[in-house]
Amino acid sequence: MKLQWAIFSSPLRDARRGFSSSSRCQYTPLRALDTTLDTLTTFQQQCFHPEQPAILPGAFTDLPAMNTWFSHKTLNTNYLREHGGTAFVPLELTQSKPTPTFRSFHAPLSLFLDWIDKPTPLKLYLAQCQLLDLPPILRADFPTPSLVAHAGRGDIYDTNVWIGHPPTYTPLHRDPNPNLFVQLAGTKIVRLLAPSEGQAVFAAVRAQLGKCGDRAAAAMRGEEMMQGGERELLDEAVWSGEGGFEATVGAGDGLFIPKGWWHSIKGVGEGVTGSVNWWFR
Repeated sequence: MKLQWAIFSSPLRDARRGFSSSSRCQYTPLRALDTTLDTLTTFQQQCFHPEQPAILPGAFTDLPAMNTWFSHKTLNTNYLREHGGTAFVPLELTQSKPTPTFRSFHAPLSLFLDWIDKPTPLKLYLAQCQLLDLPPILRADFPTPSLVAHAGRGDIYDTNVWIGHPPTYTPLHRDPNPNLFVQLAGTKIVRLLAPSEGQAVFAAVRAQLGKCGDRAAAAMRGEEMMQGGERELLDEAVWSGEGGFEATVGAGDGLFIPKGWWHSIKGVGEGVTGSVNWWFR
């Protein structure tokens, strides 16, 4: 199958308009890879080597974590509490009223599980939890996908788990390595911009705030990008502007994000949303 890749309109136009929320929202639906063919070869030829993003629909329904960690859109808290409740994990606490608040900290997984069983107005998000921070029995639920192991050199930089109640949010950023993102439960919407397009949007936001230079992608979930003026401008630029691709992923779907491609992610819908990603080369 030969995928046809759309041409981007320029988000820089929105940057020059100050990212007006009244602008038309035109993102091209991201094409899906035909997983009925030789998936590895097709992936290498159409995605990995030319560095083009794609959805891999239903390609990861056999991932063990989909059944051990989740039941539809519900988290299996008994299983996780039994096998990893004492593990220290990264959590993000947010609230919108009376004052928008964002704080990141580490705490036992059991704290997050207690909260997700009985949510409060304070929202917790298990964000970028490294697989190595979890006990072996839980890590075993995330065997390395064949695409990660064989598409390139098989060099895995990191594996992370993300769980929360929508709306969850990851601001516009880019990764230094290719990223295989797999949805385990619920639904997420991802907007992607090619390297030059995303750089233009990010630079315009920084300039609008009177900031110079380009911060490292490693700071993507720092306090500055998760609340305040920078978060608001980035969110408006990406989610109210034009350009790029949009992908909607549900349970069992994968999404390949090439290195350097800018992306922002939102969890939507009801219930629990869960994801895992592998950064690899």
